[in-house]
Amino acid sequence: MRFIAIVILAICNCWSILSSQETYSGHVVSDKGAWCWFADPRALHFDNGLIQNTYIGYIDVHGNIKATQHSFTSGETNEVLVRSYFQPDDHNNPTFLVLPDNRIMIFYSRHTDERAFYYRISSEPGDITSMGDEKRLATDHNTTYPSPYIMADDPDHIYLAWRGINWHPTIAKLSLPDKNDDVDFVWGPQQIIQSTAARPYAKYYSNGKDKIFMGYTTGHPDNENPNYVYFHYIDISTMKLVDVMGNVVSSIVDGPHHVSATNHYTSSNPNAVVDNSPFRNWIWEVTQDSEGNPVLAIVRISNDKRTHSYYHAQWDGSGWVKTFLANGGGAFHQTPGLEMCYSGGMALDGGNPNIIYCSVPLDGVYGQVYEIVKYTVNSDGNVTSEQITTNSKKNNIRPFYIPFSENTGLNLVWMHGDYYDWIVSSVRPQGYPTAIHGHFEFGVGDVDVERDLVVFEDFENNIAGNATVENGKLVVTKSSFGIISTNDNLSAFSVTVTPNISHESYEGTILTIGDLSYSLDGSTMMPYLSYQSNTTYSSTNVLGTSDSWRNANRGTGGHWYEITKFDFFTLTLTYNGRQLRVYINGLLDQSLDIIGLELDDVSIGGFYGVVENCYIHSRALNQLEVKEIADKLNEILSY
Repeated sequence: MRFIAIVILAICNCWSILSSQETYSGHVVSDKGAWCWFADPRALHFDNGLIQNTYIGYIDVHGNIKATQHSFTSGETNEVLVRSYFQPDDHNNPTFLVLPDNRIMIFYSRHTDERAFYYRISSEPGDITSMGDEKRLATDHNTTYPSPYIMADDPDHIYLAWRGINWHPTIAKLSLPDKNDDVDFVWGPQQIIQSTAARPYAKYYSNGKDKIFMGYTTGHPDNENPNYVYFHYIDISTMKLVDVMGNVVSSIVDGPHHVSATNHYTSSNPNAVVDNSPFRNWIWEVTQDSEGNPVLAIVRISNDKRTHSYYHAQWDGSGWVKTFLANGGGAFHQTPGLEMCYSGGMALDGGNPNIIYCSVPLDGVYGQVYEIVKYTVNSDGNVTSEQITTNSKKNNIRPFYIPFSENTGLNLVWMHGDYYDWIVSSVRPQGYPTAIHGHFEFGVGDVDVERDLVVFEDFENNIAGNATVENGKLVVTKSSFGIISTNDNLSAFSVTVTPNISHESYEGTILTIGDLSYSLDGSTMMPYLSYQSNTTYSSTNVLGTSDSWRNANRGTGGHWYEITKFDFFTLTLTYNGRQLRVYINGLLDQSLDIIGLELDDVSIGGFYGVVENCYIHSRALNQLEVKEIADKLNEILSY
């Protein structure tokens, strides 16, 4: 079947639709992605004059940890597959750190049930389109919510905070990556505080110099009523815990500071408690104002969990000024009775923390939907508002302001869509089928998948080689293959194929282009490139998904369920004369610098299975074009 590009023009010029009914839900960053709000920075902007890139990370329901990189110098946007086949849980979103050599380090971990962090580091400064191998940093306790920092007063170490020891806020000092990109603990891990509750929730913020701010709760608001909100900071020069007035409350290495939601604690530690109101309080963010004073975004949740009230809390030098912003409704999602303390969410503006972006339920043309609203706490204490999204069909939730992005226009991102659970399981296999949207219009670039299409094959025509054609599909075995000729040597090209590799023999060579071959390792289930017979470049990602979690019990039991092998998938290789890129279902998986590669004949086969389509272009497609082809083919082939 010949691929036909379909362009849908979504232009409405109908005057009968009033401007008040216009729909705006932001612009799509990724059509599949989600995050929790306790692992940060889940997005980050980096600008050193030469590199001006923004990174946005998330995880989808198939267990793919992904990141979008937008370059403000080239205008190019790429979506990278950081890790396939991970625990499909929105708590596992990645977080970003810029290393002293300007490479980007990406952390991620499972939710609660594995004693390890994972990380990958970009091969080039500021560019995550080419990533190094995945590394595993073992711990002696479970890990969740990694928040990494490098401080100006100690640029030789990474400070990593997370929920760890005894399910409590934990911190450690790591070495910088060595020549093999390995890091290790050089101090800690140490538990920072000890609560009378089981699971305190903490948000962190670094002033970039010598302090790590920490706003946190007694525990989970489902279980704690009242649930206090506290504030301390960590002085990295002494590794002591300090209150807002500068008083040392503990030396972290000597043991955690003990907190409780009691009058006795409040009277003994008057500078530690931000809010002790009789509610199930929770925290959304902590930052600092222009004078270095802490600012927090908190929510007061009623006893019955049905009323969520958003507050802005700012230290004025002598006390906490708390300002009511809006009624946040109740739990935003589609599953009654589950996670009743899940608010739509709040985000503090990085350039002005008196600006707060909130997800609130509003009536629109599609009924009551959670929209993003910008609130400003003015100098006189009054609050003004401006609606960002309007008349959305689906909820806009968990907004996040991208750090250091003030001069870019790409500042605010959020989740958009339906939400059923924070984990994929047999109870709710839909999980969290949200998209990531942003208040920024990405340039679409040059998208024309029919331009420079030199070869199209649906295998009905004769092809060279010893493979057979059945019902329009190329049928191959490990000893058979089909050859498609371009009748010309191409120094820039793209090749797209749709293999279906037998699940009983999930291995073999898939594609060969001259001295280059692309194959699947049956033991690791990871694909790899071979070039000139002596150089192998293995992917870090397995060729499959975590969809088997859909048949598993709900919970974080530490299991790695069986990899779900692909049926048909879309594989695209692009080459621009110097860089080879490999895309799996439209996601960038591998990127290699190779000089002198040429395409003449394409050999498909060397595995047990079939191939339905092959497209060859005489240029390197951009990722938007790769995605357009993949989306169309995967729709046809029911990926």
